[in-house]
Amino acid sequence: MEVILKEDVANVGFRGEVVKVADGYARNYLLPRKLAMQATAANKAVIEQMKASAARRSATEKAQAELLLAKLEPVVLSFTRKAGEHGHLFGSVTSSDIAAELAKQGFEIDRRKIQLGDAIKGLGDFKVAIRLHREVTARVTVKVLAEVTAEDVAAAAAAAAAPAAEPAAEEATAE
Repeated sequence: MEVILKEDVANVGFRGEVVKVADGYARNYLLPRKLAMQATAANKAVIEQMKASAARRSATEKAQAELLLAKLEPVVLSFTRKAGEHGHLFGSVTSSDIAAELAKQGFEIDRRKIQLGDAIKGLGDFKVAIRLHREVTARVTVKVLAEVTAEDVAAAAAAAAAPAAEPAAEEATAE
């Protein structure tokens, strides 16, 4: 069946294109969700008008995405998570976590636009892609740090105190 797409559909086509899809896919998915309409002569005339308005809308969306890109590029997000001895996290940093942190900093980004293959499960710095527009992708730095526990603080304090106590003990034995 030939349909005219009203919206971009992954692995099918972009808004305004006339594409040929399986009948069931069109009837059961595209048409009920208003993602497409049947490709008739009348609809093709309507789609030409839609294409012109879509081109204008896409141009403004792209301009807004480029402005947001300039603001997002220098952003560094820091996450503190519990981690094991070898830097493996007891959990993960997901696209939802990144979207929430961006929202705290004043950026309203949908978590589905954050292109994170798998959740981040290790310590370190990561570059995460955010698809703002079909042609504009921002890269944000995500730093994952190990959470400092009370045991770590006590161990560090004991290690710092131990070298300071040794010179005092040596002076006492020298007298």
